[in-house]
Amino acid sequence: MDRTFHPRRSRRLVPLVALAAASALLVAGCSSSSGGKKSEESSSGAAAGKADTPRMTVAMVTHQGSGDTFWDIVRKGAEAAAAKDNIKLVYSNDPSAGNQANLVQNAIDQKVDGIAVTLAKPDAMKEVLGKATAAGIPVVGLNSGVDDWKKLGLMEFFGQEEGVAGEAFGKKLDEVGAKNVVCVIHEQGNIGLTQRCDGVKKTFGGKTQTLYVNGTDMPSVKSTVTAKLKQDSSIDYVVTLGAPFAMTAVQSVADAGSKAKIATFDLNKELTGAIKKGDIQFAVDQQPYLQGYLAVDSLWLYKNNGNYSGGGEQPVLTGPAFVDKSNVDSVAAFAAKGTR
Repeated sequence: MDRTFHPRRSRRLVPLVALAAASALLVAGCSSSSGGKKSEESSSGAAAGKADTPRMTVAMVTHQGSGDTFWDIVRKGAEAAAAKDNIKLVYSNDPSAGNQANLVQNAIDQKVDGIAVTLAKPDAMKEVLGKATAAGIPVVGLNSGVDDWKKLGLMEFFGQEEGVAGEAFGKKLDEVGAKNVVCVIHEQGNIGLTQRCDGVKKTFGGKTQTLYVNGTDMPSVKSTVTAKLKQDSSIDYVVTLGAPFAMTAVQSVADAGSKAKIATFDLNKELTGAIKKGDIQFAVDQQPYLQGYLAVDSLWLYKNNGNYSGGGEQPVLTGPAFVDKSNVDSVAAFAAKGTR
């Protein structure tokens, strides 16, 4: 078949149930570690049900920062799809938008069969994504960039609408009786994180403050949040935008002698335990494993079947969903495996 990528052309709507059926073929990925800035091939081996289609190469390029375990879950999902689909997965990451764009250029130069990319800072990715399109390489988005993927000519998108998630979070804060919250942004300029806090502010009936921290330096995160809580003792909720930062905020609350409670976006194994203990009140789950899996699998489906998820016009939403004491047991086992 003609594998040339034709962005934004008229397409027939592919039912999302077909995508759900594809995702039912999940196989367990091997343990994943942070990719660092250097590209690495997936270490996942052959698995039961592995596709017998020709070998293809997919590059996944994210804005992962050092120490953010969220991306280990994304990568694990991507590796599971790669193992099933007979794909060589090349994962690379850099939180600097300019460096991330260079990694995408490297993938283009390597003539990969497909690219999956995050759009935390979409303007910085516009030029290089145009080059990928010109080279006939299909590109899909994941995690961040739900408002920009179509404008940049991407074929599909897998993630959650961050503003909608933030608005739901704000309503939840009203339900639990919060009055004064501080929303902690761990990467300045990341449009998705900003949208989360803006969404909270839009629907929350109390006071919302924004606090910027350096997410790549956890001791600094801890001290900055601690100082804020000491400065304003009326803060009754700390809202973090990632599981590792929520766990650090638990320490900050203790160090500050604060009575503030903590809620967060995103999950990991440690966080589900903290919800059970009551250290964290609730979390929003966007299913990062599913984002990584579907992004890679969609490129295989496109190359081999010409399929488009969402018809190439609608994003495939993987969240948001709330996890608290009432339902944490149902997801804890999957979090322990690194798949939630």
